Amino acid sequence: MKPRIMVTRRWPAAVEHVLAERFDTTFNQSDAPMSLAQLKAAFLEFDAILPTVSDKLPAAVFPDADSRTKLLANFGVGFSHIDLDAARERGITVTNTPGVLTDCTADVAMSLLLSVSRRAGEGERQLRAGLWPGWCPTHMIGTKVTGKTIGIIGMGRIGKATAKRAHFGFDMDVIFYNRSKVDDEEIRAMGARQLPTIEDVLARADFVSLHCPGGAENRHVINAARLGAMKRGAYLINTARGDVVDHDALIEALEAGKIAGAGLDVYDGEPDVPPALMCMENVVLLPHLGSATEETRADMGMRAVENLTAFFERRPVPDKVA
Repeated sequence: MKPRIMVTRRWPAAVEHVLAERFDTTFNQSDAPMSLAQLKAAFLEFDAILPTVSDKLPAAVFPDADSRTKLLANFGVGFSHIDLDAARERGITVTNTPGVLTDCTADVAMSLLLSVSRRAGEGERQLRAGLWPGWCPTHMIGTKVTGKTIGIIGMGRIGKATAKRAHFGFDMDVIFYNRSKVDDEEIRAMGARQLPTIEDVLARADFVSLHCPGGAENRHVINAARLGAMKRGAYLINTARGDVVDHDALIEALEAGKIAGAGLDVYDGEPDVPPALMCMENVVLLPHLGSATEETRADMGMRAVENLTAFFERRPVPDKVA
């Protein structure tokens, strides 16, 4: 018999077709986030569950008794929404989809950087509202990007890809913080400098781009003190996870003019976004579009399929995180 699997959200049609062929697949036809009760029930009914970042899987959702589910094949590289300790305790393997979304997420990071610094969102809103008074030398002056310094927090795949775009595309100096030492050909080609602390990066960077993992270890890694360590004219860009930024502290820093602006693609508690951020003209907000291209979402789905197939064929899964 084919393994029974639950797909918690709608995936690209081509991937769903493969899943339906290879497995006894149940799709969430409504494409609405499943409740904790529904997810808990799924652990008793399916051999594998395919969650996304919109599915919160805390310890409470894992069944106390033996779980039929033995694999969580996550759609996405981040897995802070899954309690890995609870999965390990129950012998449940967890996989993710790394690598395939690197370029598109880095593209969005640069899009946010350019949009907020050049006031693109503000300008478009003004134009669409019919309020543009016409060109003049002092209209909507922004911040030059070329030749500035970008500070990367978390120099993994996406951090490196963003740094390369900034350095080779906009002649930006690259400084970065990473927990472990990073020294390879890519870093040397960019002339990127690793600094010993996050504060060292914040104090020097004109643009700070976050690429660190989410979860308890990095929750609110950007807090009031660290926002205060940034230059007054600096911008914060977040395409990592919403919980790495203290939104209350960010709002206070923006309202007080402690930093110049922010570009955000992810939010703590999304899809809810603090109303104060929605009202700020010096903030660019995107609805978690980092990997949202046809090619990347299909590649993410097929990466999950590879993990599923390997698991049920009793082969080592390529992207095991727990």
